[in-house]
Amino acid sequence: MAGILVAGTSSDAGKSLIVAGLCRAFARRGVRVAPFKAQNMSNNSMVCPDGSEIGRAQYLQALAAGVEPSSLMNPVLLKPGTDRRAFIVLRGQPGGTLEAGEYVGGRTRLAEAAFEAYRELESSHDVVVAEGAGSPAEINLRAGDYVNFGLARRFGLPVLLVGDIDRGGVLASIFGHWAIVDDADRATLAGYLINKFRGDQSVLDPGLVELTARTGLPCLGVVPWLDQVWLDSEDALAFAKWPRLPGRAGTLRVAAVRFPRISNATDLDALAAEPGLDVFATASPSDIASADLVVLPGSRSTVADLDWMRRLGLAEALAARAATGGPILGICGGYQMLTEVIDDPIETALGTEPGLGLLPATVRFNAEKVLGKPSGSWRGHTVTGYEIHHGVVEPSGGEPFLDGVRDGNTWGTIWHGAFENDGFRRAWLTELAGTVGSAWQPVPDAPGFVERRTQMLDELADALEQHADVDALLRLARS
Repeated sequence: MAGILVAGTSSDAGKSLIVAGLCRAFARRGVRVAPFKAQNMSNNSMVCPDGSEIGRAQYLQALAAGVEPSSLMNPVLLKPGTDRRAFIVLRGQPGGTLEAGEYVGGRTRLAEAAFEAYRELESSHDVVVAEGAGSPAEINLRAGDYVNFGLARRFGLPVLLVGDIDRGGVLASIFGHWAIVDDADRATLAGYLINKFRGDQSVLDPGLVELTARTGLPCLGVVPWLDQVWLDSEDALAFAKWPRLPGRAGTLRVAAVRFPRISNATDLDALAAEPGLDVFATASPSDIASADLVVLPGSRSTVADLDWMRRLGLAEALAARAATGGPILGICGGYQMLTEVIDDPIETALGTEPGLGLLPATVRFNAEKVLGKPSGSWRGHTVTGYEIHHGVVEPSGGEPFLDGVRDGNTWGTIWHGAFENDGFRRAWLTELAGTVGSAWQPVPDAPGFVERRTQMLDELADALEQHADVDALLRLARS
């Protein structure tokens, strides 16, 4: 067996990016490496080449490792639908629901599926870099754990504990993790890594020396804050942490509606990476009125999030915006909200509800989930994307647009990932800029989305090579 588990002192501590960086760094050494996350709780997902659905972060990690993404890398994906219910994706396909009361004791079949996937993955790779979930010190959940210490002890994996110093209290958090777990779990801890550091490390070093003295755990790296590495997050906490760079003449302001159950928020990444676009998340009617473009992203609970918009006055603001020709874009769940009628016996079981009525179409939710990787074109530009949805939209008018519809300056598509296509994205934005009277134009030598993502992965691996002991981590994995 050869593997290592990267755990974190909290959600959004940077586990996903550290795993991606290690996959990239190990692959550079000629190691056949693969990422793994036994259970992911995220509404940001992706469709693999074989048609299975996995967390977006594991998809990115597979790209970093130079291997084809598959459901082996994320055998259990939980997609929150409400505060007490999650929809299960098991080995890439719908697998029922998990209620809050079942979280500790009702996951035996999920654990078995995860362990089997790990065994299959490790049999065909030199090293598996596994990612934990949340915090491994949640002792109230330890009995049914198969993602953190449960996975580590099952397969003899050393555990690297990643702490986010930007949150504050990182030394106490790492010490607390070491102290609160039982002896057998503590024995799997092999070291810790400080993430998101800013400042003079000489100020931090005395604390690290004392922390190591008290725990016996070596510090295996102090990784700096990487403000330009921010793509493909799995965590809702990271939504809208795009770098808001100083604007220039002609900048397009893009307001993304911050749904409570937002899904595939990564659709905004390609827009945020485009020079001259200021992309920000909002729940403010005034932002809806003043932005150059308003985007309604995906939602895991379309009808519930539509009701949320109505209660906050966002629906009224969108109607007023549409009446004056202000551009609106809906993607997947956001597209469904823009239609006239939504019949949902699946996600919320609320039956038939009126949509926003801004696009001539109706929606019917079916039990069977649609998973696919469609392709098409717009204005001569090839466009590829991916589909993950229960709601099937039936247009009754308007102009076809990427398996969706356009009516005036309101656009809707069921495809995720369409704006990752550089030629299409820039042509569409150029047309939009003309509509709103902006001087924005694409920057001719700006890197494309895939190139930018590749640059970020390389920057991440470079940072680990410079600021962490990658050789020691590889030795741990192989031990």
